[in-house]
Amino acid sequence: MITSHQNGGPGYVTEDPMGPVNGTEGPGSGAKLQQRERAVDVPPGDRVVGTVSSMVQGSRSSAQMERMQQYQEELRRKREEDANKGKHEIDLNASLRLKKLAQNPAKTGIDNPTFEAPEAGKETKDGSPLPGGDTAAELEDLLEALRRVQSCLVDTQSQADVALVLGMLHKEDFQSAFTIHSAVTQQMQPRGSPPLPLTSQAQGLCLEVQYILQSTQHKEGVELSNLLTTPHLQALIQAHDRVAEQELEPDPEESVIQYMGETVKLVRLEKAGDMPLGATVRNEMDSVVVSRVVKGGTAERSGLLAEGDEILQINGVPVRGKNVNEVHDLLTEMHGTLTFLLIPSSQKKTPPHRETVMHVRAYFNYDPSDDPYVPCRELGLSFRKGDILHIISQDDPNWWQAYREGDEDNQPLAGLVPGKSFQQQREAMKKTIVDRNPDSPGKLWCSKKNKKLRKKTMYNPSSNVDYSADDILTYDEMALYHQPASRKRPIALIGPPNSGQDELRRRLLSIQPDRFASAVPHTTRGPRIHEKNGREYHFVNRLAFETDDAAGKFIESGEYDRNLYGTSSDSVRQVINSGRICLLCLHTKSLRVLRSSNLKPYVIFIAPPSQERWRTLLAKDGKNPKPEELKELMEKAWEMEQAYGHLFDTAIVNSEPETAFHELLRLIDKLDTEPQWVPSSWLC
Repeated sequence: MITSHQNGGPGYVTEDPMGPVNGTEGPGSGAKLQQRERAVDVPPGDRVVGTVSSMVQGSRSSAQMERMQQYQEELRRKREEDANKGKHEIDLNASLRLKKLAQNPAKTGIDNPTFEAPEAGKETKDGSPLPGGDTAAELEDLLEALRRVQSCLVDTQSQADVALVLGMLHKEDFQSAFTIHSAVTQQMQPRGSPPLPLTSQAQGLCLEVQYILQSTQHKEGVELSNLLTTPHLQALIQAHDRVAEQELEPDPEESVIQYMGETVKLVRLEKAGDMPLGATVRNEMDSVVVSRVVKGGTAERSGLLAEGDEILQINGVPVRGKNVNEVHDLLTEMHGTLTFLLIPSSQKKTPPHRETVMHVRAYFNYDPSDDPYVPCRELGLSFRKGDILHIISQDDPNWWQAYREGDEDNQPLAGLVPGKSFQQQREAMKKTIVDRNPDSPGKLWCSKKNKKLRKKTMYNPSSNVDYSADDILTYDEMALYHQPASRKRPIALIGPPNSGQDELRRRLLSIQPDRFASAVPHTTRGPRIHEKNGREYHFVNRLAFETDDAAGKFIESGEYDRNLYGTSSDSVRQVINSGRICLLCLHTKSLRVLRSSNLKPYVIFIAPPSQERWRTLLAKDGKNPKPEELKELMEKAWEMEQAYGHLFDTAIVNSEPETAFHELLRLIDKLDTEPQWVPSSWLC
């Protein structure tokens, strides 16, 4: 028998020229044994396990052979269990992201010195142990300073206070907290900045792991799957991804290089998804020049693109000679990191300053798709009359950048709206042309109203007067106002005759007399038997009434049956000072006087329903107007809304009296809980 060691390995092979012994495989067993020793599922301490012939030397007792066979059977079962177990384990190759993360080098953690045992021999003068290092020295210095202060004090109370502080400093809880504070402070220094996250897609990885574990029966796999589905852990992973997105977002880069003998600027920006860069370009001969940087975009946040910069290349693609449409199509197809080669603008840049946001209410409708003069139709912001706009940039006086109230979350980029002076010039020109050409089809400046509509909304068609900017309503600057609890805003109900505003006012007064009240009017007629001066009316002579009216003290006034009647602002103010809400039913012409006062009214337009519904409601009250009369009332309501709609805070369609009443109460209650937009001049 020849025994040969192979390659200095720990195991050996027995070659027997007589053939197999005890079930071994004969001469070929050596190669197979060598391959088996490379198996990774066998622990290093059990390397002698191989074929039976590799363990048989000489004579062995039957008991030894039995134990060896039993041990070999146990190993076989163990290998089968491990093989079945591997089927349920996570395979890193099943997920490209898991495989990529597994290739990242392991990061070392930071030892918390709080849990380190204090060094032997370090104690305070009072015998209490202190943690080691600089922390112990700092705490010892503090204790020594307090002892010196205590020795200098003469009054008992001060000494007792210092003794109390010393006792707190010797407590183990305080010393642990002080050690943690010192460790955190050291790690927050610039030299010890926290590591960057490995990924911003932890949620996706979590879903992939759950998918891999869905068929597992292994105890640890089920436990991990349940853990990953808990709400707390999912919220933690979501928060991790949001923070990681900000940490991993590449910072914009800018560098100055030489290109064809000219100093140029190399700018790198990150374009995420469908988020536009927020810049517009224009053609100047063959050049492509940055025309506008829009607020809220990547270009504006980076501060690396400026108006007037000429773009030479984008990601190595030359753009000189291309028109703006070709540049747009080029950028639409590009994502990720964009590299711009620019010739910086020769214009002197003003230092950046924090612009204040101006809030305005629009008094006209605007649709950029119908405006041939908007610089960039894709960035135009449409709005309706009455909308609140947040003007964030007036760098271009003709085209402001704005957000529409309520759409800030859905509007990542600011939109372009006409500037106030520019819109006033357009409206003045439009009205002048229409007035001088009453028979024109009215298509200039996107005016699509017919002749009858123009006569109602425009100035006198027969005049040839050019209108000043003050006559044209475009925007009104607004501010938020929350009414004080002790000074309620008066409620003015406006509407055409028989629209229901008087009934709504009387119902509020009868149901809640402690909350609502009417202003006591003035009159020149004499009091009747049951009337008392200052309760039903303020009775004055005609001269006094006319003097007050000429002085502008009346919100509205008129004459009936040769007697003068009117509601003064002082009467409204008396109701406000009493803590109640003053209810007014006024003519539309009185709104300008009411709004010019300091009463801060809340104006609600009571709009009529459809003509048929209005006829039904009037019939219930015993009123049967003729069709032409009802049509005239509908036109009156339309004229009121067109001429004075910019003065209305809100409107209620009175198609159902009960519903309209509850809506009116809801709007009045909202004044106590929510701030409202009012003209900024009211708050000066």
